[in-house]
Amino acid sequence: MIVLHAVFPLDPATRDEALGLIEDLVEHSRKEDGMIDYRAATDVSDPNVVRFFEQYEDAAAFKSHSQTDHFQEFEERLPNLLAGEPEVLQFEVESATELEL
Repeated sequence: MIVLHAVFPLDPATRDEALGLIEDLVEHSRKEDGMIDYRAATDVSDPNVVRFFEQYEDAAAFKSHSQTDHFQEFEERLPNLLAGEPEVLQFEVESATELEL
């Protein structure tokens, strides 16, 4: 499984535009083959920071996602919506166990 955690600092002046684009990206991405989970959320400490949590069955699913029209549109428009550099971490996970709280 491939897991991504991405952090995007949004420009407050373009926040609404960015959130609309992110909402569209999430909606389409969740329908992709090989997608386990795809979520975006604003940070509770800073509403101009959006965090993505993505889970893919394998590297092929992640590669396929990066070639979709909705991802390409997001990637093309992203630089004009940011207030700083994004941070993206990729994890290769062999197993995951759900914990009870």
